[in-house]
Amino acid sequence: MAKREARKTPAICPVCGEEVPRGALACRECGADHNSGWRENAEAYDGVDLPDDEFNYDEFARREFGTGAKPGRISTTWWITAIVLLALTILYFVVK
Repeated sequence: MAKREARKTPAICPVCGEEVPRGALACRECGADHNSGWRENAEAYDGVDLPDDEFNYDEFARREFGTGAKPGRISTTWWITAIVLLALTILYFVVK
């Protein structure tokens, strides 16, 4: 039978940064635990992997979504059709 190794609870939660009581099984603020986010070297973890100060949104969007074609505009025919249907609907309820 394999012996289960005791895991060390970090003093500061690596997910939310709150203090974690010694021997706690999970963070009382965010609920993080060994299964959902604590790592063996949690003491060295400095927080969430956020982009640095020189974050370029345009570059991020290009990387994530590519430079493919954007959706086309609604053609004039569909606008005219919508206006006619709206007018007929209003006329139907007014005459009724």
